[in-house]
Amino acid sequence: MRVPRDRHDPGKTSLAPLVEQFLTYVITEAGLADNTVTAYRHDLTLFDQYLTRAEVGPETLDPTHIQRFLMERRDAGLELSSIARNLMAIKVFLRHLFATGRIQRDLADLIESPKKWKLVPRVLHPQQVDALLATPNTDDPFAARDRAILELFYACGLRVSELCGLTLGNVRLDLGYLRCFGKGSKERIVPIGRTAVECIRDYLDTLRPSLDSRNEAALFLSRTGRPMERTNVWRLVVKYARRMGLTGKVSPHTLRHCFATHLLQGGADLRVVQELLGHADVTTTQIYTHVDRDRLKAIHRKYHPRQ
Repeated sequence: MRVPRDRHDPGKTSLAPLVEQFLTYVITEAGLADNTVTAYRHDLTLFDQYLTRAEVGPETLDPTHIQRFLMERRDAGLELSSIARNLMAIKVFLRHLFATGRIQRDLADLIESPKKWKLVPRVLHPQQVDALLATPNTDDPFAARDRAILELFYACGLRVSELCGLTLGNVRLDLGYLRCFGKGSKERIVPIGRTAVECIRDYLDTLRPSLDSRNEAALFLSRTGRPMERTNVWRLVVKYARRMGLTGKVSPHTLRHCFATHLLQGGADLRVVQELLGHADVTTTQIYTHVDRDRLKAIHRKYHPRQ
């Protein structure tokens, strides 16, 4: 006698095997960065868990299931930028399933992305940035390193992963530039401001030799002599932000926002800022154009004949 199977069969609804095949593809064929693959794995695992609970498999998946998953993430308190990242991972995954014949419709084309560009990033006033960069003092045993890190974030607009990946050979203080590797291991050259150069030199001369017991190539070392990790750098920025009295969310990315925003406020060309930030598409950089509104209004009031 044949025993009927339970209606809820995780083995039948789980996308886990297809997710693993997709991740293998993006690693071996697409050559995506490790951080991107890690993010895809995290987001798609959450999506798979949701579909398993909902008893939805590849054959029955439709856009409403994706929308409900995103609404669940929103109700859990996730920020819109993180939800947009979840959706991007899902859309890339679904396009792969459609291209390989695992699903019969290109569901990715039926889903609209959240309008991330309407979000205005938090930006500190230049005086607040100055105060933050001056917060590490001689009472801190790692003040020289921490000041160099803060200055470099603001001077170059680096992502935290890019800063942590810097080696001694990537930085040319004599010429005033550094070489970093962004998303997809894309290389770019970024100028370093004079103050940041001085802070890095001070760190290299006074503190780094005492930290480097392993002959490490990384520019920034932890108290144990190992290369700084992203979580440690994030905590470092938060610590000094709290110390100077900043409330709300402040992170290494806040200084990247300040870098781009203050350049545009000073009259920098959007395409130049795009290149400095390492954005593949200028539409990503356009999130910072909100800062020009006050300046444009002032120019309009000054020069328009009907004012």
